[in-house]
Amino acid sequence: MRYQYKTISTNNYIDLKCDVFHMLARALFRSSLHLHVYQAIALALLSLAFLSFPQSSLAASNNETLREIKEPDHPPLKIVSLAPHLTEWAFSLGLGGNLVGVSDYSDYPKQARSIERVADFQGADISAIVSLQPDLILAWDGGNKPQDIHKLSSMGIKVFRSHIESIADIAHEIKKLGAITGTEEKAMKLSDDFIATLNALEGEYAQETLKPVFYYSWTTPLMSIGPNAWANKLLHVCGARSIFEDSPVDYPQVGLKEVLTRQPQVLIAASKHSPMELEAYWSEHRSFLTAPLIVVNPDITSRFSLRLINELKVMCEGIKQGA
Repeated sequence: MRYQYKTISTNNYIDLKCDVFHMLARALFRSSLHLHVYQAIALALLSLAFLSFPQSSLAASNNETLREIKEPDHPPLKIVSLAPHLTEWAFSLGLGGNLVGVSDYSDYPKQARSIERVADFQGADISAIVSLQPDLILAWDGGNKPQDIHKLSSMGIKVFRSHIESIADIAHEIKKLGAITGTEEKAMKLSDDFIATLNALEGEYAQETLKPVFYYSWTTPLMSIGPNAWANKLLHVCGARSIFEDSPVDYPQVGLKEVLTRQPQVLIAASKHSPMELEAYWSEHRSFLTAPLIVVNPDITSRFSLRLINELKVMCEGIKQGA
C-alpha cells in the first residue's frame, strides 16, 4: 500500500534565503576542509556558478513536494539522503534503518558507511536513486544541484528541502523533518535541547568587543575565513571573530605576514593533525606571535550536525582561556 500524503503550507517549513556559494562544493559532502579542496577552489566554484535557481521557483516547488507522511503502521518509509548532515539527522530521529541511499562522506554514525552511495559533490545519481524507489528524499538547498532536486521532484518523489543559514536553523529544520516523518516528539526534544545549549553558550560568552581570532584549515596555502563563512558564525557564539572579517570573500587565501601583523589573540586550526604537528608551523614565529593554538574537528565544525553544539563548547572554552 502506498503512503498517503497531506499537503502542508511551506510557510511553516522553509525560508529560502540561501547563498549557494556559502561553502565550497566538495566541502558540502566531505564536510572537512582538507588540503586538496581549496586547491580545487576554482573548479568547485565553476561547477556551482550555473546552479542559481530563483527563490520563487523553489518556493513553488516546495508547495508541491513537502508532505506530511501518514499511516505509520504501513511498511517502513524508504529514505534517500543527499548530504552528510541530513544522513546524521535521519539517524538522530531513529530513521537510520529507513535509509536506502546516502551521499558520499556520510560517515557518521558508523552504520551510515555501509549504505549505498547515490550522490557526491558533482551531483545526484538520478538513475540509482530511482532504482531504490524511495518514498522521501532529503535534499539540501544550496548544497545539492537545484536541477537534480527539481528532476527528482518532477518524477513524483517527495522531497524535503533543508535550508541552513544560521546555527539555530539546524534545530528548526530538524523539527520540520520530524513533522513529516512521524518523529515529532523526538525531533522536538532534540531541537529544544540544541537551542537551549546554544542560547546558554551565547549568554555565557557574549562580548561587547569580539575577540580577534585566526581560524584556518591548513597552511599550504594558508586559508582563513571571511565575514559570512560558517565558521565565523561559530566564532560569534564564542564572543570572537575572524581577523579577516574584512575580507571581500568568505574563504580568503592569506599571507603569514598578514596574520602576524593582525596579532590574533587565539589561533584555531580546523584540522585532524595533532597539536604538536600544527604548532611546528608557528614555532619559528613565536617571538612575534604568542597566541595559543586550539584544534577543532573539521568534520563537525563544517557540518550542520547536532554534534556541533558540543564542539562549540570546546571551542568557546578554548577561546576564553586563551584570549
